[in-house]
Amino acid sequence: MCALPSPPCAQRPPACTRTRKNSCAVLTSRSNGSCSNDFGRLLGANLKILRNVILQDDTEFIKVWSKTSKSLIAYESGRIYLDNYRCCYSSLLPEPEQLYELPKTPKTEKIEDALLCQSPLDNVLPNASEQKSCLLALTAHNWLYRLSADTGRMLQRVYLSSRFKFRSLGWDSSQETFYVKSIQSKQTTLERQAGVDNNILMRVAVFQVFPLELVGMLEINKKVFGKTAVDVLLSQGVLAVSHSSKHVKLYSFEYIVNKFRIEELALGQQCELNGGKGIVGEAPYGIPVNIHIHECPPVLFEMSYFENGVQIGGHPWHYIYTPNHKRHRGTHHICSITDGALATNGVQDMKCDSLEADWIFFHPDDSGRIVHAGPSAVNVLKIMAETGCDWKYKIVTDFSIIAARDNSAPQVIVTSSGRTVKRRFQLLDDDPAQETFRMVKYEDELDLLAVIDITHTEDEGQGHLRLHDNKTGILMKRVPLKEPWDVTYSHEVYFDRDTIIHTVQEKNNTFCCHVYKMKRRPSDEP
Repeated sequence: MCALPSPPCAQRPPACTRTRKNSCAVLTSRSNGSCSNDFGRLLGANLKILRNVILQDDTEFIKVWSKTSKSLIAYESGRIYLDNYRCCYSSLLPEPEQLYELPKTPKTEKIEDALLCQSPLDNVLPNASEQKSCLLALTAHNWLYRLSADTGRMLQRVYLSSRFKFRSLGWDSSQETFYVKSIQSKQTTLERQAGVDNNILMRVAVFQVFPLELVGMLEINKKVFGKTAVDVLLSQGVLAVSHSSKHVKLYSFEYIVNKFRIEELALGQQCELNGGKGIVGEAPYGIPVNIHIHECPPVLFEMSYFENGVQIGGHPWHYIYTPNHKRHRGTHHICSITDGALATNGVQDMKCDSLEADWIFFHPDDSGRIVHAGPSAVNVLKIMAETGCDWKYKIVTDFSIIAARDNSAPQVIVTSSGRTVKRRFQLLDDDPAQETFRMVKYEDELDLLAVIDITHTEDEGQGHLRLHDNKTGILMKRVPLKEPWDVTYSHEVYFDRDTIIHTVQEKNNTFCCHVYKMKRRPSDEP
C-alpha cells in the first residue's frame, strides 16, 4: 500500500505563520490538519497548552493508582520500576499499566542499578534494535544487560569481570556515555599475610550508547592518584577523584584515554591482553584493563572542602563549596572557576536552626542560576558581572519563596496560678507545627518549579506540591497529596507533565508508589 501525496491546498503552513493563541482554536486547527510542520514548535505549543490547563482553577490532581514493593521504587520518563527493576509500569496512560515483568531470579543475580536510554533522534543506526529506547541494567553477578524499555526483552549482554564486583552505573554525558563502577577493592587475608599492598582502589568501565560500544576499562591506583583516594566518578568528560582528606581533584578523561589506552577493544572480539585470553564481554573473560594509568595526569582543578563536595556550573562558570574549616559549617561559598575569586555576596548562609540542613545546587534549566533551599525559604540566585568590571561577579537574589510561618507565639506564658514563665528555646525552622519545605524540583517541559511543603494537622503530616513560575517565583497552584507524610521515613516526589508520583518508605521496610493524574472538575453550569 502506498501513500498518496497531499494536494497543495492541504499542506500545513509553517509554525511561524500562526498567530492564534487561544487553546481551543489551536486544538481545533490541529484536528483539521492545519498546524505546524515543525515538530519542535508543535511540541512547544502543546506544552504551553498543557501548562495553561494544569494551572486553571478547575483542574485538579486525583490519585488513580497505588502499588507496594519490597524494594526501592524507581521512576524515570514515564516508567515506574518495582522489585529491583523486575517489574515495569507505564505512567503515561490514564492509569498505570504493566509493560513487562521479568522472571524471578536469586538475590545473587538481581538487578542492582539501571539507566534508561532514550532513542537517538539525530542519527539512524543500522540495527533497528539499537535505535529503540532501552534499559541498561547491572546485575549482582557482574552482567550488564541491555533490555528493551517497552518489553523487557534481552537485546544484548556484556560480562564485566570475574575478579571485581561492579555495583553502580552513572552517566558521564547523558544519553551518550556512561560508566560502570566497581566497589572498593580491599586487601585480602592472603595479601595481608604475604605483606603485599593492594593499591588498586577500584575499576571503572566506560561505554558509549547507541550503539553500545566499549571505550575502555581503567584501574584507579593509589600509587598514581594518592593513598588517600576513596572514590571516583565521571561527569562531562571529567574524572573526579575524592580523597579522605576532604579533597577533590579533577582530570581530563579524554587526555587519559589518548595517553594511556594501550589498545582499542570491541565487544565480542577475541583478545589477548595482560596475560589473559578470551572474548571481550563474555564470561569468564569479561573486559580486561586496556587503559593503564602509570603516572598522574595533569590536574585540571582541585579543591579542599568541608562537606557536601564541590559543584561546578552557572553562567559564567563558578563553583560552590564549603571551605574545610568548622567555622564555615553551614555556609556555601560561590567562586569563579577562572581565578577562584569569591563573588560579592558569594557566602550564602541561611542560618538554619533545624534538624535538616539547607541545600544548594545549580538550577537545572539553562539560566545559569543557583537554587538555595532550606526549611523556611527557597532563594533563586543570579550570577551577574559587577558594574564596569566584567571579570568580577556578584550574587543577587532573583526571587524568593517564603514558607508561611506563625511568629505570634508568645515568648512569655502565664500559668493558671499567675506565674510567668519565659520560653527558653525558639522553635526549630523545621518544627512540625510550621509549614516546612522539603524538596525543590524543576519541570523543564512546563517551566515550573515544584516545591514540596509539609504542614501538620493533628498527628499527621500533610504534603502539598506547590507549582511556581520558574521566571518569577509566583505561586501558580498548590496540590494536596492524600497520603500522610511521616518525616521519619524517606519520600520522593516526581512531577512530570500531567502526572505526580509519590514514592515513600513505609513501616516494615516496605515501599509504596502513589500516582496522581490531572483531571478537570465538571462544570456546575447545565
